[in-house]
Amino acid sequence: MACQPRSNWQQLATEYGFHFHTMYGQPYWDESAYYQFTLKQVEQDIEDPTAELHQMCLHVVDKVINSEALMQRFQIPQQHWDFVAESWRQQSPSLYSRLDLVYDGKHPAKLLENNADTPTSLYETGFWQWLWLEQQVNAGKLSRGADQFNSLQEKLVNRFAALKHQYGFHHIHFSCCQDSVEDRGTVQYLQDCASTAGVSAPFLYIEEIGLGDTGYFTDLADDAITHCFKLYPWEFMLRESFGDALSGAEVEWLEPAWKAVLSNKALLPMLWQEFENHPNLLPAFFEDDPLRPRHGKWIKKPLFSREGANISLIDDSQKAVPLSDGPYGEEGFIYQQFHSLPQYEGNYVLIGSWLVNDEPAGMSIREDSSVITQDLSRYLPHIIL
Repeated sequence: MACQPRSNWQQLATEYGFHFHTMYGQPYWDESAYYQFTLKQVEQDIEDPTAELHQMCLHVVDKVINSEALMQRFQIPQQHWDFVAESWRQQSPSLYSRLDLVYDGKHPAKLLENNADTPTSLYETGFWQWLWLEQQVNAGKLSRGADQFNSLQEKLVNRFAALKHQYGFHHIHFSCCQDSVEDRGTVQYLQDCASTAGVSAPFLYIEEIGLGDTGYFTDLADDAITHCFKLYPWEFMLRESFGDALSGAEVEWLEPAWKAVLSNKALLPMLWQEFENHPNLLPAFFEDDPLRPRHGKWIKKPLFSREGANISLIDDSQKAVPLSDGPYGEEGFIYQQFHSLPQYEGNYVLIGSWLVNDEPAGMSIREDSSVITQDLSRYLPHIIL
C-alpha cells in the first residue's frame, strides 16, 4: 500500500539513534509504502507456523548434538563438539532468533532459513516500525483499527528480566565488531532492553575482548567477562585463535553455543529428512545426497552463508548461475528447492518472523528489486487491518 512518508522522519531517526536508515547512499528504511495483512493471515499463516517450525528446529538440534557424524556434517570443529553439546544438555538459555519465510498471502509460508545466532534488523522491527504506526495513526494517515504483529520489545525486556532472575544474568557485557553501524545499532537496542529489565549492560567491541592468564576472557578494565551477548557468529568463534579457550572461560554466552547448529544451513536438509512434506518446508538436500533430485530449479547455499552471500540458482540443465558473491563455500553446500519470493510493484518481498526464546514475537519485511535479499535490501513497515 502506497503511503505518504512522515515529513520529519529523518530528523526523528537522528534523535532516536537510528543511524543506518540510509546506507552507502541507498535508502534502507522505506516508508513510502507498507504491507497490509489480515489478523487471520498473521495468526494462522505466520505466527502459528513460526512456533511449530521453531520446535521442529530444536528437535534437529537434539539429534545433531547426539551424533558425531552429524556434528561433522554440520562442520562443527571436532575439538568443540563437547563444548557445543554441553551447552545444549545444560539448557543454556537463548535470547532471540528470526525465521525467514516466503509468503504470498494465499499459500502456506515456506521456511527459507533460520537466523538463530546473529540476526539484525531488530531495532527497526521492535521499536522504529511501531513508532511509525503510532504516529501515522495519530496523524490520521492510518485507520484507528490498524495494529502490528509486534510484541518484540516487550518480550525482549521480559526475557532479560527472566535471564536475570532465573539464570543469574545480572551483568551482561554486550559486544559486536567495530566496522558495522548496523550491528552497533542492534546491540545498543539490546543494551537498552536489558537496562530496562534492570540488567547492567556495559559495551565493548569484539576486538577489545582480552584473554587473561587465568583463562578467562576480560574487558578493558581487566575484569572477567562472565555473561556476554555477542553479535558475532559461532562458526567464526569456533575457528578463532582464542577458540580453544572457550570451554574453560566459564562465560554464559548469548546466543549459546548450541546455536551453531540452529543457524547452520545444514539444518534445512535435516528438517526435510525429519519432517518431509511438511506444508511450511521446502525440499532440501545435502550436496552429496544420492537422493537429491537432478532436475528442476534449486538454490545452492553454503552452510555458513550470511546476508544472502554465495547463493547460486541451479536450473533444469543443472548448471549453476551465481546470484551473489561472497567469502563462503569451503565448508560445503546444501540444495533447497527454488521458491520465488512474491513480487509487488516490481519488488521481491521476504518475511522475517521473530522469536524471543521460544515465543513468536513479531514480523519484519524486506524488499528488493533482486530475487536475493541482502544486507542493503529495504525495510518496510507493516500493519494488520
